[in-house]
Amino acid sequence: MTGTITPYRSETKPGRADFPSLVRAEWTKFRTVRGWTVGALVAVLVMMALGLVATSASTPQGGRAEALATGPGGEAVNDSLYFVHQRLSGDGSITVPVTSLTGRVDFAGTARDRVQSWAKAGLIVKKDLTQGSSYAAVMITGAHGVRMQYDYTHDIAGTRGAVTASTPRWLRLVRAGDTITTYDSADGTRWSKIGSARPAGLPGTVQVGLFVTSPQNMEAATPGATMDPATATAVFGAAAFDGQWSSGAWKGEQLGRAGTSGSYSPRLPEAGYTEEQGGFTVTGAGDIAPVVGGPALGNGFSIENFLVGTFAGAIAMMVVATMFVTSEYRRGLIRTTLTASPRRGRVLVAKALVIGSVAFVAGLLAAAFMVKVGEPRARDNGFHVFPVQGATELRVIVGTALLLAVAAVLALAVGALLRRSAAAIAGVVVLLVLPYVLAIVSVLPDGASNWLLRITPAAGFAIQQTVPRYDFVANVYTPSTGYYPLSPWAGLAVLCGWAALALGAAGVLLRRRDAA
Repeated sequence: MTGTITPYRSETKPGRADFPSLVRAEWTKFRTVRGWTVGALVAVLVMMALGLVATSASTPQGGRAEALATGPGGEAVNDSLYFVHQRLSGDGSITVPVTSLTGRVDFAGTARDRVQSWAKAGLIVKKDLTQGSSYAAVMITGAHGVRMQYDYTHDIAGTRGAVTASTPRWLRLVRAGDTITTYDSADGTRWSKIGSARPAGLPGTVQVGLFVTSPQNMEAATPGATMDPATATAVFGAAAFDGQWSSGAWKGEQLGRAGTSGSYSPRLPEAGYTEEQGGFTVTGAGDIAPVVGGPALGNGFSIENFLVGTFAGAIAMMVVATMFVTSEYRRGLIRTTLTASPRRGRVLVAKALVIGSVAFVAGLLAAAFMVKVGEPRARDNGFHVFPVQGATELRVIVGTALLLAVAAVLALAVGALLRRSAAAIAGVVVLLVLPYVLAIVSVLPDGASNWLLRITPAAGFAIQQTVPRYDFVANVYTPSTGYYPLSPWAGLAVLCGWAALALGAAGVLLRRRDAA
């Protein structure tokens, strides 16, 4: 008797169970080509080398840099002001008119009249006289009217307008328990509340009085330029008090150095105060505010400075990623690859997973090394290092690794689209690296630089930004000074969008055209 034998048919859909094997095959392919593994190693080494070279200088004075002061929230702060003060025990208030705020700037050896826009003069209550101690203040500013500021990172706007002898401004600061409330008035009779705050940890007895600060001149600042020293002088009328104040004379002293936001010059008025007929004339420099990056950071580095070689490491990884796919077209091996796995999109995904993983590890190693080695090295060379929270440091390290990984996937996709190594490499460099370089070296106007860093893959470099931006701190907030127009994760999302779009287009084209 004869019969028909039915051949065995697997119920597993073709290619679905083989994806892990496909990934292993692509990984084996990658690691057996010496040039590709060497290229990944080059990416690590060039990131480290450029970072070390860029931060290798020493300050003229030498020695280990002092740590920046930190505020109640752990942020780096400038706490530099001339303070004329007495002790206040318990609740109380102080009221004073301000009749003048002027300034002087040392422009390259020539002293000129100019008050800085964020020069400050007013009333302040401080927890104590140590650097970074909590405070609340009400003040006249050079160009931003009356403000209330407290604990370095908080700012509340009051009445607008400048102060002159004919248009003075009265300021009042009131303590009630743990709460500080501030007011301003144009005539000393009708008062407007500015705001209330509860500075961290105010003790029963606090230091209260008049203060003046002036950050360095920033109006003509350019990236890399030395800021011009500046001072401010304020004229205060007689003060009125309520509460239990210490007996005796007022004490005037400079708190902190000029910090990163101000400095003195022998051609400018010295810090100090004079008292006449109950009023005060006070001169000071520096600032009481959070430390920011760029020129305002002065003699110091932020974490992203140690990662300046990221763009070069990205180029090295993009070259490897491009050749990872274009070499198969050049040698005719793509037919073999697609015959073994006919589902072409899965081949592309497997390649992306392999090259992305390699780039991620390379970026992670280089970034972790530079951050952990660069910080103590810079301090030993006499530079400040902008302090960040552990979560921010982790975000920068992991984010840099993701930046390289996504850049490699983008290069792989462009390579699959163009099938030519030289054209693909040139294309991804123009898309990712060129906009970044043009933006940070100030070749383009700030508006054009911000535009490039919003819509091109170069937006991904924003993942490395650690320096904060505050509208009430004088600084040059541009890409050339480390400030990106997008937030860190939004910038990386733009790069991911480009990579996903290119990878999708490559997958569609790979399925439609001849594999040869």
